[in-house]
Amino acid sequence: MSTSSLHPHGVFSAALTPLDAELAPDHARFVEHCRYLLDEGCDGIAMLGTTGEANSFSVAERIALLDAVVAAGISPQRLLPGTGVAALTETVALTRHALSVGVDTVVMLPPFYYKNVTDDGIFASYSEVVQRIGAARLKIVLYHYPQMSAQPISHALIERLRKAYPATFTGIKDSSGDFANMTAMVERFPEFAVLGGADPLMLPLLRKGGAGCITATSNVVARSLAYVFKHFGDSDDDPALKAAQARIVKARGLVSQFPQMASLKALAANRTKHAGWQRLRPPLEALQTDQLKVLLANAAAFAASA
Repeated sequence: MSTSSLHPHGVFSAALTPLDAELAPDHARFVEHCRYLLDEGCDGIAMLGTTGEANSFSVAERIALLDAVVAAGISPQRLLPGTGVAALTETVALTRHALSVGVDTVVMLPPFYYKNVTDDGIFASYSEVVQRIGAARLKIVLYHYPQMSAQPISHALIERLRKAYPATFTGIKDSSGDFANMTAMVERFPEFAVLGGADPLMLPLLRKGGAGCITATSNVVARSLAYVFKHFGDSDDDPALKAAQARIVKARGLVSQFPQMASLKALAANRTKHAGWQRLRPPLEALQTDQLKVLLANAAAFAASA
């Protein structure tokens, strides 16, 4: 089965969200960043996710940012906004709004505040969202990130959701880093788009039948990820493919030495020469001065080796 038969498929950036001096989403700068990512080769923008600090934003802030992106002329068909929050009614509102501006596919965390809930409870939550919205064109990408949400998406739950709503639950973002889990889902669920959340794993996942990635490091190496996606079927001996994969692995290491979102924002500030990019909304914090110095030195070495 080719990746083109899966929905969604490709390289989607888990886009950073720039903040203004009041620590509110900077709409104009975010639109600029989206255009940069698409120009670099991303197939789409997975906005308002973990990397985008979405769970630090209100429903109104999320709605306003999505409106700004669509109003700027970026196709809603290339957007995968995160709409899953702890409150059922707010998840419904965010998803309904996304559909209203032309988005078809959303990424949806499970309700994550209460712990040790059953698959029955999570199924009921997802089912209620689908039933309340009642839109046949809605596509939902599940979001499996147990390290952050403490709420894993089990294979049994996926099977149940797919059976009840086969045209709605079309994929999953797996940010667990567990490659065996990703490949098991590819094998168990044909026509289900398994998207890796760890950049270096996209190549082996594609070769197992995966659909692509939704990743943070795409904010800095989208061009390399796009090359790997287009050429994953080439020989491992192909110099260009080897170089692109090596660059992805190095970039992931670069942004993981210190807190990832702060590191990515520091690199965005360095690229754009706009210091405001370094702002994060509390409780997240910008890099300390000594960390920033090390990161930028390593980034310069990384760029020189390309």
